[in-house]
Amino acid sequence: MAGLDRFSLNQETIRQWSLPELADGCVAAGVRHVGLWRAPVQEYGVERAAKLMRSAGLSVSSLCRGGFLTAAAPAERAAALDDNRAALDEAAALGTGTLVLVCGGLPEGDRDPAGARERIADAVAELLPHAEERGVRMAVEPLHPMFASDRCVVSTLGQALGIAERFPAERVGVVVDTYHLWWDDTVPALIDRAGAAGRIAAFQLADWITPLPEGVLLGRGQLGDGCVDLRGFRERVDAAGYRGPVEVEIFNPALWSRDGAEVLAETRERYRRLVL
Repeated sequence: MAGLDRFSLNQETIRQWSLPELADGCVAAGVRHVGLWRAPVQEYGVERAAKLMRSAGLSVSSLCRGGFLTAAAPAERAAALDDNRAALDEAAALGTGTLVLVCGGLPEGDRDPAGARERIADAVAELLPHAEERGVRMAVEPLHPMFASDRCVVSTLGQALGIAERFPAERVGVVVDTYHLWWDDTVPALIDRAGAAGRIAAFQLADWITPLPEGVLLGRGQLGDGCVDLRGFRERVDAAGYRGPVEVEIFNPALWSRDGAEVLAETRERYRRLVL
């Protein structure tokens, strides 16, 4: 794949579209890849969603999300493992080889991020046989440090690789997401390291805008609206050997309030101009 053929639309970028609208809109725009999220897929029906994507000729670049694997209490841990096994089943049914893991924050009262990361690694080890059976790779996604307490104690690409590298590369990789990693000057060398070992499972784009809006989770910027060197990231990831889809994943209420086809056309044009 090359050029615009690699463009993948993560469905959260145009959250206002239903799954059928997503399929129709992508076909009309010539988009070949989509990233899906579990909640809307479950609401629509997993098998029904898989059939819809196949009928539209769309490949599913990733499914988000598994993870939240930091619980220490046995019952909570067991429930999280069961949910991740279900997520692996859903990914396989949708025909994607990539399940993105948002690994989880600190449990209430916990002040040990390193210990929480060890519990994540232990959980990935337990999930590995199921991932192998389903032919799905788990992709550990580092999130910006501002999310460490409640969403993800894996804050750097180095920490993500520290977990992934304990397991076979074809089953556990990492996500390179510009929104979460743009600030870290160790990232270029870590992308090289991940690429050399075949660990880059997904590459996602969003921009960083300031001042941060209320509710930073929904504060990702449209491509070109912030300070991230998007082309520089793409060139580095390409040089590291990644040849897969490039997902645009933007959580932004301003985009969700607009016409979906207009947002997709704008996003594709910015991708062409700022990323390629």
